[in-house]
Amino acid sequence: MDFRVGLLGRVLAFAATLFILAYTIFNDSGVFSISLFIILAVAQLVFLVRYADSSFKKVRQFLNNIKLSNYATVYPVKFDGTEIDDLHIEFNAILAKLKEDQLEKEANYHYFRTVFQHLSIGLITFEEDGSIQILNTAAKRMLNIQLLGNISEIAKVNKELHHAIHHLRTGGSELIKIAHPDGIMQLSVYVIELVLRDSKFKLVSLQNIQSELEEKEMEAWQNLVRVLTHEIMNSIAPISSLAATLRDDLAGKAKGKESLNADELEDYQMGISTIEKRSEGLINFVSDFRSLAHIPTPKFTAIKISELFERLQLLFQNQLDQEQVKMNISIQPDDLLLFADCSLIEQVIINITQNAIHAVKEVEGKWVKLRAFIDENGKIIIEVSDNGKGIEEEAMGKIFIPFFTTKKRGSGIGLSLSKQIMRRHKGNIQVKSKLGKGTTFKLIFNA
Repeated sequence: MDFRVGLLGRVLAFAATLFILAYTIFNDSGVFSISLFIILAVAQLVFLVRYADSSFKKVRQFLNNIKLSNYATVYPVKFDGTEIDDLHIEFNAILAKLKEDQLEKEANYHYFRTVFQHLSIGLITFEEDGSIQILNTAAKRMLNIQLLGNISEIAKVNKELHHAIHHLRTGGSELIKIAHPDGIMQLSVYVIELVLRDSKFKLVSLQNIQSELEEKEMEAWQNLVRVLTHEIMNSIAPISSLAATLRDDLAGKAKGKESLNADELEDYQMGISTIEKRSEGLINFVSDFRSLAHIPTPKFTAIKISELFERLQLLFQNQLDQEQVKMNISIQPDDLLLFADCSLIEQVIINITQNAIHAVKEVEGKWVKLRAFIDENGKIIIEVSDNGKGIEEEAMGKIFIPFFTTKKRGSGIGLSLSKQIMRRHKGNIQVKSKLGKGTTFKLIFNA
């Protein structure tokens, strides 16, 4: 029987009893009849309340089971067609579905937790108060620990790592060197801040890039040795050959006791002058190398980018006029401030702008653009763009190698020096170029 039909029937029966009771009272049908109908009305009221309460009680019990995630309860079904049977069938169906969803969520949780634990990258998640949620096996191995209750305990492992984890924001990364029983590790630390159900927590990834760094370091040394050997041999070989020629010629003259005429003296002077110039070139090369190896520590101050760009435009104005190059400046917002070493960053932008002016020499409608803005990650970006001939794909991978240059004249240390300066600022340089369309150098400052 449907619950509403049963409830309506009981209400109608109770109403009919009250009507009959009122009728007997007004007609003075006697104490016995009145008492009988009063008892009957009270009994019907009690049964009506119990009938309604029994259903509500089962609903409350059902909702309480859901609240406590108790999906194992099974409500008995007698298949007698009553409304209680129908209610129990619906309850059991809902609980079975919720239990199935719970089992699926638990399976997914254990699956992802297992994957989390077996990743080669160390992962740590912790809440605002520092309490650790998850610490995977790779992180334990890298930090040489078994348990970690609070993120503050990492200070015992490495103070620099502890400082980086607390001060890095979403998208921020830092390279930390830590001591380990297996040797020194270079950990790349990356942090993401997340909010889940109004709870803030951090996800920290740790990746040991020691082997990659060693490989890159060896590659860098090989490139450097190759460049140094090439440059030094280019200078030493003609000096050595010319010096040997002059020595043999003079030795022959001395042995034969021959005197030197004016032409011979002029030839000897020219040879010595050539040796002097090549020696000066070698000295300049070594001086450039020394400047590349000794970059000063940045002295950070607040820089108003609008003023920086104005100084650069004034500095290049004469050259821009001579080359007929238009310089465009864009800053968003207008009062954008950069915390960096003013002289070093100015040197970087000068190097890149000089390259841009050189790149547009052979194009029409020459322009160079300086642009500063804040990207979607909150990082300050300075771009130097041009509409020049672009950089060939083969040269793109080499432009930051010391002493590599595509110019007929140039030391080839400008971009390498610029990249090192940006690294000292915890930033980076990126370059995009299309042949015939131009090049954009992007200076990225981690705010």
